[in-house]
Amino acid sequence: MSLIGKTIASTVNGIVITEDTTNGIGTSLGQIKSGNGNSSSLHLSDDNLKVTPENDDTTTVISDTDKDSNALLTVDSSNDLVKAGIGQHNVNTQYAHFGISNADSAWAGCLADTHYAVPFGGMGRSRINTIANLGFGTGTDPATTLTISDSAHDIVQCYWYINDDITVDAVKWWNSADASAGDVVRGHLMSYAAVTLAGATSGDLSSGTVVASSSDVTNAGYEQSYYNSMTINSADVDAGKVILFMFRADSVNSDYTINATVKYHLR
Repeated sequence: MSLIGKTIASTVNGIVITEDTTNGIGTSLGQIKSGNGNSSSLHLSDDNLKVTPENDDTTTVISDTDKDSNALLTVDSSNDLVKAGIGQHNVNTQYAHFGISNADSAWAGCLADTHYAVPFGGMGRSRINTIANLGFGTGTDPATTLTISDSAHDIVQCYWYINDDITVDAVKWWNSADASAGDVVRGHLMSYAAVTLAGATSGDLSSGTVVASSSDVTNAGYEQSYYNSMTINSADVDAGKVILFMFRADSVNSDYTINATVKYHLR
């Protein structure tokens, strides 16, 4: 586009002007408009630039691309996200891990069809069967409450305490049996409100919510490992909650090695 040979009257709509037509660009942010007064998303001062959608939030309120149009940096005001790189990952993506080896799981000491918590971040050293009295029920989903009696030292190794509001993006997990006959197994990622005040109820859990769940996996034994991508049921977990990874087997044919990875981002 060129203004050469054209009158102001015929091109005024295409001219970009500042909100302050007297002082132009000054020390305060002013909105950039077209010559006919239409507002843009840009606000400009001598030291600052701000982008604010004028009418609608979009997934690309700011988008920086390479010459091949691959997105490198994207600001998504619809979902309040900032993404970067060719893969367009959330810039504050992080990972957490739960796991236990078959030597530590000693599943034969536990009860069939009962949900048990798996240690967080490699902390687990006690056998799961030492916290058998801390089973989370036999329902389709784990129980929504836990009252600690005499095993606080066992269950705390399974707590992932959430310091900031997060959104869980994905949960992937592996399980493998240590015997030729396996079981039908299931995994859950649960969030709970936890008592943090000192006293007899400290560490007790309530208001359990299914964050992610797996379908039943038929483990045929130690000839192979089993991978599962969980369904996200309730992605947002607020600061102050505790997250646990739960495992359930319909029988006690094997002890299990469990390896679970949680992908999440701060919000």
